Amino acid sequence: MSDIHFYEPKLGHGLAHDPFNAIIAPRPIGWISSKSKDGKLNLAPYSFFNALNYTPPIIGFSSVGNKDSLKNINATGEFCWNLVGKPLLEAMNQTSAPLASDEDEFAFAGLDTVASHIVNVPRVKSSPVSMECKLTDIVQLKNAEGGLCESWFVMGEVVGVHIQKDMIEAGVYKTLKAEPVMRGGGAGDYFTVDSSNMFELLRPK
Repeated sequence: MSDIHFYEPKLGHGLAHDPFNAIIAPRPIGWISSKSKDGKLNLAPYSFFNALNYTPPIIGFSSVGNKDSLKNINATGEFCWNLVGKPLLEAMNQTSAPLASDEDEFAFAGLDTVASHIVNVPRVKSSPVSMECKLTDIVQLKNAEGGLCESWFVMGEVVGVHIQKDMIEAGVYKTLKAEPVMRGGGAGDYFTVDSSNMFELLRPK
């Protein structure tokens, strides 16, 4: 008997819960703020999110479904990413509630906004790090046969970065100070990091 569980996703995983997003984990949270053409604010967390490029800095997230964030960004070409630190975990979770498109997640979660410097989209005031972004591309995902998925990958160039000064020591941003929260698998698994998880591994020369 094999000690490997193998499955073809199109035929089902054969487990109690789909393991895909628990295997690709933990993942940084894309807490995305956006604004509609008529000025309605939106704030939503996305678990398919990451950094994509150094110069220029580009970040991206995947919207499973044509959600308000996607519609707003497609219309205005702007958004912000807000880092979810541990103190903001509950507020972040509140912004995942299925509100109507004309409801403001900032207000629903009791979060204050703060104006950005370059884009016309507010940031989460209490987030330790925020990035202002200009849309570079939106790509609808496809399967191996070329069929379109109901998911869109949104990419944006980072044009402004806001860092709370107490996150910086001797000119170096300290990741652990922000207590970043990351998404795991399951219905509600999350992770964070502390100094006991950190080690240094330099590339070979």
